[in-house]
Amino acid sequence: MPAQTFDTPVLVVGAGPVGAVLALELSRHNVSSMVVERTPAPSTHPKMDYLSGRSMELLRRLGLADAVRERGIASYHSTDFLWTGGFEEPPVLVWHQPSVDDMRQRYASVNDGSAPVEPYQRVPGSLLEELARAELTRHPLVDLRDAWVCVDLRLEPGGVVATVADAGTGVRHTVLARYLAACDGAGSTVRRCLEIPLDESGPRTTHCTVHFRSADPALRRHGRAFVTIASAGLTLVSRDEADTWTGSVPVSPDDPFTDPVLRMQEQLGTTFAVDKVLSVAQWEGALAVATAYRKGSAFLAGDAAHQYYPSGGHGANTGIGDAVDLGWKLAAAVQGWGGPRLLDSYAAERRPVALLNRELCAALLEVRRRFARLCAAGTPREQIAGILETDVHQIDNIGVHFGQRYGDSPVICHDPAEAPSWQWGRIVPTTWPGGRAPAVRLADGSQLFDRFGPGFTLVDLSGRGTGAALVAAAVARGIPMVHLPVADTAVRACWERDLVLVRPDQHVAWRDDLAPADWDGVLDRVTGNATTRTRHVPADLAHQTLA
Repeated sequence: MPAQTFDTPVLVVGAGPVGAVLALELSRHNVSSMVVERTPAPSTHPKMDYLSGRSMELLRRLGLADAVRERGIASYHSTDFLWTGGFEEPPVLVWHQPSVDDMRQRYASVNDGSAPVEPYQRVPGSLLEELARAELTRHPLVDLRDAWVCVDLRLEPGGVVATVADAGTGVRHTVLARYLAACDGAGSTVRRCLEIPLDESGPRTTHCTVHFRSADPALRRHGRAFVTIASAGLTLVSRDEADTWTGSVPVSPDDPFTDPVLRMQEQLGTTFAVDKVLSVAQWEGALAVATAYRKGSAFLAGDAAHQYYPSGGHGANTGIGDAVDLGWKLAAAVQGWGGPRLLDSYAAERRPVALLNRELCAALLEVRRRFARLCAAGTPREQIAGILETDVHQIDNIGVHFGQRYGDSPVICHDPAEAPSWQWGRIVPTTWPGGRAPAVRLADGSQLFDRFGPGFTLVDLSGRGTGAALVAAAVARGIPMVHLPVADTAVRACWERDLVLVRPDQHVAWRDDLAPADWDGVLDRVTGNATTRTRHVPADLAHQTLA
């Protein structure tokens, strides 16, 4: 193929889970994209292994949740963390996380907005990448180019000019794009071209991960566990609850080794047979967040924007949240109804989430390091177990995943009332603007979330159809919005207002009991067309009922 010039509304660099979700989010809003991916096929190395319930809710919107569950770990397996000083003695402690089936039973017992639509799901990252990439291949709005590498880019007033090389032929093509989304990983070429530095917390460390098969019962000597943390340094992960594993060990220049399997055995404190080594990878652990998420028409998402250790499930889950947030906003900009402040809001909303998750990841890392220090110091097992018991909340963190609030976003109509409480281990059901709307099952058993449209949804609990005129006015301006009248006691009990405007990502943009006097002002703000911050006025002066 000779060198060509391509023109696309959005160029997505990277077809991993984040890049794939971003392209599929664009497609959900009928915006086409070109996706370039340096590898010719999905990776076989498992990488991430845990999708939070919130990520599963976002994937459900894209029609991917069922396929992920079908290919992921069976729903009856619990997700336990086993802490060991060595396999020749019983575990110091086991952190127990109930299975997906148990979570579903727990969620079915309540319907007050404190339960999510979806529980978590364990799935190897390689399988998630395979599923998402296959969906890209099938989608008519996505032009996926495997083994194409973005090697350079130039920002222009009207967009981005990227140079993309076909790895098979060496031919370099030019891609003209209104917007570019960098989902090309921790070593992002795009981030380097944009000269955006990383804000790093603490030193980087090097690790070696062995992906292997072993049916040796020695690895189950103390029962099943999702993750085994050995005080000597090994992290052993069961990838399929059968015979596929990864073992990660720290690499130090002061303590070199040539046989990673032997090092795993030494750090686990037992020998075990390895049937086959599938791959060996060396990687660098970091706690880093890009100092900016945007330059001109180019944006960073996923590992290109933030890097974590594989502890706490923050990497892929933060990236999927990035992809959905950026995806619908880019679609709005391409279609013309999104104003300049809408794209500005991407960094304002997602970078604080990344910084928070960096702190949470660091806290969990310190639990592991303290465990290793206490074991090395000869601290009695029962004392170490008691200390670990105080940290078990680290895995019971549903509020972290579902409680993200975009409090300072320029495209949220903030409520003058005091913010509701936030809890680590519980979803606080609230329609507080900026937070995720409460998920509720309707009387017929269906999920309220499944009734939302792909654009904005005005949930109308007024019983008077008040929202119909508001939606008609939005649609007349080209803003995608659906009117959703709801007469359901469970929704009424936790949705707090008669009118609640929900964004495409299921976060609340605005709420009130009456139609606002300046609905155009509300629409300007939530679509990023407002030029100044919305001023709060007394409630008795702010409303009028629209016919």
